[in-house]
Amino acid sequence: MKPTVGITMGDAAGIGPEIIMKALGHQEVYNNCNPLVIGDAKILERVLPVIGSSLKVNAIHEPSEAKYEFGTVDVIDLDLIPADLEYGQVSAVAGDAAFQFLAKAIDLAKKQQIHSICTAPLNKEALHMGGHLYPGHTEILADLTDTEDFSMMLTTPNLRVIHLTTHMGLIDAIASINPERTYTVVKLAHDTLKKAGFENPRVAVCGINPHAGENGLFGNGEEEEKLQPGIERAQKEGINVVGPLPADTLFFRAGRGDFDIVVACYHDQGHAPIKVMGIEEGVNITVGLKGGIIRTSVDHGTAFDIAGKNIADDKSMLAAIRSAIELAPKTQI
Repeated sequence: MKPTVGITMGDAAGIGPEIIMKALGHQEVYNNCNPLVIGDAKILERVLPVIGSSLKVNAIHEPSEAKYEFGTVDVIDLDLIPADLEYGQVSAVAGDAAFQFLAKAIDLAKKQQIHSICTAPLNKEALHMGGHLYPGHTEILADLTDTEDFSMMLTTPNLRVIHLTTHMGLIDAIASINPERTYTVVKLAHDTLKKAGFENPRVAVCGINPHAGENGLFGNGEEEEKLQPGIERAQKEGINVVGPLPADTLFFRAGRGDFDIVVACYHDQGHAPIKVMGIEEGVNITVGLKGGIIRTSVDHGTAFDIAGKNIADDKSMLAAIRSAIELAPKTQI
C-alpha cells in the first residue's frame, strides 16, 4: 500500500504553490505515494497558467474525499488566503495561513490519515506577523506534538546525516554535547531508519576533533567524555553503531555505502558534505517527533523575488517528497 504524504503549501506569497504543482506534474510521485496538499485551492489554481500546467485541482475537506489520480491535485482546502494576495510580499495573512496548514497536517498525522509530512517553505517574518512566534517549522512541529528530543536530518541521494547540535556557535555546540544527547540522537537515527524498513541500520558517529582526537593527541578528551559513553550505551542495546570516527574520511565512506547514516556533532560538520554532494536535491528532515511523525522539507526558502515568475525549480520538492515516502513508518501503511 502506498503512503499518503501530506504536503503543506507554506507561504502562499512565495514559491511553495509553484513547486508543489510542478512536482505533482510528475507521474512518478503518484506511482509511489498518495499526495495530499494542505493549503488553499484557489492559490494552487492561480499558479497553473503561470507554470503552463493542465493539472486540475480537487478541493476537499477530508482525506477520504481524495481521488489520488495523476492529473488531479487533491487539496484539503482551508480557504484562508484572499484571491488577490500579492506575490513576493510579506503578509500576516499568509504567515498565519502557513501555520494553520502545518497544524492541520500535524492533526492528520496524529490521526494516521497521512503517513508523513512534506513542507513547502514559510517566511519567518510573515509567521511572526501572523501571531505565531516560532523560529520556524521545526519548533512548531515540536510544540504541537509535545516533543522535547528531536533532531535535524539532512539527506541527498547518497548520504544521510543527523545532528547532535545545529544552530549555535561552535564553542557552544561542543559544550552542549554530552553522552545523553549522543545516545539520544544515535537511537533516533536507528529508530527512524528501522521504521522506514532498514533491517539493521548502520550508524556511524563523527569525532569532534581532527582525527577523532587520535587517542588524546588533539583536543581535551571530548570524544572519550562526550561521545564514547553514549555510543557504548547504544551498542549494548543492540544498535549497530560505530565511532567516533574521523569526519574527513567518514563522509566519503558513507557516500560509497559503508554506512546508512552519519551522526554529525555540529552544524557545518554535517551541512557542508550534504551541500557538496547534492545541494539541489538536499532535504531537511525532522525526526524524533512524538507519534513517529516524519517531516521532510525543501532545503530552500520562500524566494519571494522569483515567486509567480515560473523560475522556481522543483528538484528539492521532488526530493523532499521522495524522502517522505522513504521514511514513512511502514507499520502504519
